[in-house]
Amino acid sequence: MFQTIRNAWKIPDLRRKLLFTLFIIMVFRIGSAITVPFLNASELSKLMSGNANSLMGYIDILTGGAFSKATIFSMSVTPYINASIIIQLLGVAIPALEKLSKEGDTGRKKIAQITRYTTIGLGLMQGFFYYLYLRNSGVLLYSTGLEGIWAAITIVIEFVAGTALMMWLGEQINDKGIGNGISVLLFAGIVSRGPVVGNAIAKYFLELHYYWQVSLIILLALGIIAAIVFMNDAERRIPVQYAKRVVGRKMYGGQSSFIPIKVTMSGVMPIIFASSIVSIPSLMGGFMPAGSTVYKVFTWFGYNSALYAIVYFILIILFNFFYVTIQYNPNEISNNLKKNNGGIPGIRPGKPTSDFIKRCLSRITLIGALFLGLIAVFPILLAQITGMNISLGGTTVLILVGVALETSRQLESQMMMRHYKGFLE
Repeated sequence: MFQTIRNAWKIPDLRRKLLFTLFIIMVFRIGSAITVPFLNASELSKLMSGNANSLMGYIDILTGGAFSKATIFSMSVTPYINASIIIQLLGVAIPALEKLSKEGDTGRKKIAQITRYTTIGLGLMQGFFYYLYLRNSGVLLYSTGLEGIWAAITIVIEFVAGTALMMWLGEQINDKGIGNGISVLLFAGIVSRGPVVGNAIAKYFLELHYYWQVSLIILLALGIIAAIVFMNDAERRIPVQYAKRVVGRKMYGGQSSFIPIKVTMSGVMPIIFASSIVSIPSLMGGFMPAGSTVYKVFTWFGYNSALYAIVYFILIILFNFFYVTIQYNPNEISNNLKKNNGGIPGIRPGKPTSDFIKRCLSRITLIGALFLGLIAVFPILLAQITGMNISLGGTTVLILVGVALETSRQLESQMMMRHYKGFLE
């Protein structure tokens, strides 16, 4: 792998892309250290240190520590990811959006523009709620009067501007860099928390003497990484046989192929979207007076509660099925096979082929959904058993491994185009 990176570095085009990606990551990390004004830094640090093993701790990990410092990148790319998923879901229900998705490059550009506007709208809502959370927590220098109004406007605008800037930085990586821009920024944010996680593990091991707990977590982390790599490459291959046909003096067809169905086709998207939905009660509880009935009801959805884990697991399965359904159309695949004189051995063309693909897809999707759900919920259960702060480690590991594999594949394809040996040799 390192030899391949050295070979890529020798190619001027790939070297420019790698340097550009590193430059964007550096800009992202600089922005993650620029704190918005009108905040009491010491009080904010105390507030976040008490919420390390909670939803706030999870958001802080995804933002690379930007959330706990209330920087301009505090909301990260979460509004953009949610906007993208919402637009994809609406594409099934709204005919105009469905029509745009079938218009090729022009339609995709229009959908991308709609997604950007939706991101700004969601960013305004999320920024306002984050401001209310900071105000109710008592970390604002000004919360009343004209100074309070000006502070609210400034903080919300800077949060939204940071999200828009991160969205633009991700698009620049897509155009001029290596890898998926949004995923690379998430990857960089999580990796930047590595020293903090390492210090926490060392503290548990050396100072608190959690010997067997730390050893168990390290072994399980290695096992989870191996399982993610295996499941990420796992797929169900449906065999396809094309009939021979004569066109003019030439004979075409007669070849065997297959339809690949990946087990984790939806990636980490169901986890991100499910976590956004299940976190709403917990966020709303932060705005309620402590001790009130409504506040107690919302505490049922706390990160460490059994209800949170159950709802989280169910939502991941549902969103995984829904996401695969809008991405994979068995009827269209069946029609394309019929038009090209292809068919699945032992299955009649038309509706029987479509039904067979649906059955295979539903079974594979169920396996992938259960896997994602277990990866997301397992750290919560493990934290209860060991008594250690894990902060949704399964989700972050899934993002890290998925982005690393996807980026390595893209670099591999770039190397193959230039006749260099890839990662497999």
